[in-house]
Amino acid sequence: MNKKLLGLYGLKFNPFSPQVPASALWVPPRIESFCWRIEQQIGEGGFSLVLGDPGSGKSAALRLLSERLGPIRDLSIGVLSRPQARMADFYRELGHLFGVSLSPHNRWRSSQVLREKWLNHIDSSLYRPVLLVDEAQEMKDEVFGELRLLSSADLDSRSILTIILCGDHRLSHRLEGSDLLPIASRIRSRLPLEALSPKELAQCLNHLCAAAGNPKLMTPALVRTLCEHATGNLRLLMNLANDILMGACRQEREVIDEALYFEVFALDPKPSRRRKAS
Repeated sequence: MNKKLLGLYGLKFNPFSPQVPASALWVPPRIESFCWRIEQQIGEGGFSLVLGDPGSGKSAALRLLSERLGPIRDLSIGVLSRPQARMADFYRELGHLFGVSLSPHNRWRSSQVLREKWLNHIDSSLYRPVLLVDEAQEMKDEVFGELRLLSSADLDSRSILTIILCGDHRLSHRLEGSDLLPIASRIRSRLPLEALSPKELAQCLNHLCAAAGNPKLMTPALVRTLCEHATGNLRLLMNLANDILMGACRQEREVIDEALYFEVFALDPKPSRRRKAS
């Protein structure tokens, strides 16, 4: 974010950027409840699921969860960055995340090393290591199966890993299939994210503006207009608000109001049709 924008509106950061600090994100009650449940679950392990349409706030929920779990002493948290990877790269990344040297083409030995690492961690901290998987709908069936086997011990009576899967509704459809039914049956906590009401969107927008340092950045009328046009989608709301903010900065507007919305999103006038000569 450029210094002009910061100084013009007294902002510490762009409240509508994807790079908003996790500590400044809006936490609705359903996400607060989910984070609390995961805090209780890390002592027992198992699978959890965050599910929603694109732009519904799934990745933000994972960031909030990571922020919430981060201060817990001795808790090990890994974020899988390439869920679409094949088996060898999957093991390479797990080894990198949990600080062990693995031989990706020796799956038996790699699984033994990982499980020993996790079991030692549990013995010392009582917490199950946490693995966050965003865009989990991209994960291959064989990797899902390997993750399920890696995360259990003692004839499947003991979970040694806490796994949070996050994805869109393609993941939900896949979990209904017979190949992934063993995963679906192990999901202990769920966070379904649905379209938000205009009131909830307004709460989010106002919270972000206040967290960025200017609670009166936009007029109430503009906030209502943005929320009514966002169709319940958080990402769309942030994109609309960011376009308005950039338009205001370009014009150096002191007041960011509803009139600017119609200027920024005005449709190009249709060309007039010339009457054909008779």
